Amino acid sequence: MATKDNIGKEPQDVSQEDVVLKEEASEMKEQAKKAIQLIKEKASEEDPKLTPALTLRTILGGDFLTADMVRRQIWLFVLMVVFCIAYVAVRYQCQQDLLTIDKLENELMDAKYKALTSSSTLTEKCRESHVLDALKQNKDSLLHIADQPPYIINVPE
Repeated sequence: MATKDNIGKEPQDVSQEDVVLKEEASEMKEQAKKAIQLIKEKASEEDPKLTPALTLRTILGGDFLTADMVRRQIWLFVLMVVFCIAYVAVRYQCQQDLLTIDKLENELMDAKYKALTSSSTLTEKCRESHVLDALKQNKDSLLHIADQPPYIINVPE
């Protein structure tokens, strides 16, 4: 190749310069290939590999959720979420049952108190002295107190 710099030089010098230029061109081609490879690696559609160490920044930024570790353990996370939901549901149901038990215990205590009150009122009204006073106040009653003790009647078989 004849360039402005090559005019007036010997042909041997020109061929050496051509060789040097060819070497430089091949080096530039190699560098361009390396640059293209680096660009392709950086521009790949795959997620970048994260460092194995988790930092607060990666956790708060959510970067650790794209890691292979999380992808491999996704079913474990799903299982943990299901267990948490089941735990909350069972606890809620248990609280509802405790409230129902408390309400029924209060109703039972009220029923016991009413039964005790009714029983004491009945006992008071059935006493002999109270029955006698009621008979005396009611003059048209034919009932009266027995003057003689009861007899024992023996029946032969």
